[in-house]
Amino acid sequence: MTGMNMTLATKALNDRFPGLSPLSTAAADYDVVRRAIAHIHGNWRDQPEVDVVAEAAGVSPTDLHHLFRRWCGLTPKAFLQALTLDSARELLRASASVLDTSYEVGLSGPGRLHDLFVTHEAMSPGEWKAGGEGLTVTYGFHPCPFGMALVMIAPRGLAGLALADPGEERAALDDMRSRWPRAAYVEDYTATAETARRIFDAKLWSKDQPLRIVLIGTDFEVRVWEKLLTIPMGKLATYSDIASHIGSPKASRAVGAAVGKNPISFVVPCHRAIGKSGDITGYHWGLTRKRAMLGWEAGVASGA
Repeated sequence: MTGMNMTLATKALNDRFPGLSPLSTAAADYDVVRRAIAHIHGNWRDQPEVDVVAEAAGVSPTDLHHLFRRWCGLTPKAFLQALTLDSARELLRASASVLDTSYEVGLSGPGRLHDLFVTHEAMSPGEWKAGGEGLTVTYGFHPCPFGMALVMIAPRGLAGLALADPGEERAALDDMRSRWPRAAYVEDYTATAETARRIFDAKLWSKDQPLRIVLIGTDFEVRVWEKLLTIPMGKLATYSDIASHIGSPKASRAVGAAVGKNPISFVVPCHRAIGKSGDITGYHWGLTRKRAMLGWEAGVASGA
């Protein structure tokens, strides 16, 4: 995509989603970022130069440099380093202590701020078994740094957050509706716009005004999702670590299944759960997007 085409893509998103210009720009950037990530992932051992990555992404090296700085606050080279297996393994070496100390007083920084920004409650097992019967879910699609976000809110808070590439919105909606088939669904872009802003704009993260989320799942799934919330931004944990910390050390496979069913992507950070070897594996909304999230968070957590 040329610089002119990127400008047109951004304008089209801004026209479609008035009032969300920064997120519209990020969504247009992501279209190029995902192509760059695909090339980086396939060739990271060679540590490709910026001009090679830029050519694969269809932009000039200068455009790519500025795009990455705008999108996540990192240079393309720093982003590449954040996605390497060595980087993941380095983060993993501290994963146990991350979970053990996740709520200790005194931790600070952008990643910690995001943890404090979210407060949650769970629906009762009866409400979950009823398939959402009697529940009204309001939803809307919004641009975000990872493509299009399907934001779903219930009376008690954010209940669902799905991610999609252009043209995949209907499939994302069908997927989410199948989780609570008896709920009533109302499309209202305006009603969900402010929630979208608060989720993806770090300037709006505040522990004094936490984002309330409601977890709708089995008791085991909710326990896994709650543990995911304790993994700070910029850190990772393995499925086996999570299993141990919820009191089910032999349930790594079941934990992986629960992580895959997480209905609130990004906010409940299932993208921070990875395989024991350090491999970035398994993500309901696509591995390219998972890598994008980890790289984007590396920029936010570094305060770049």
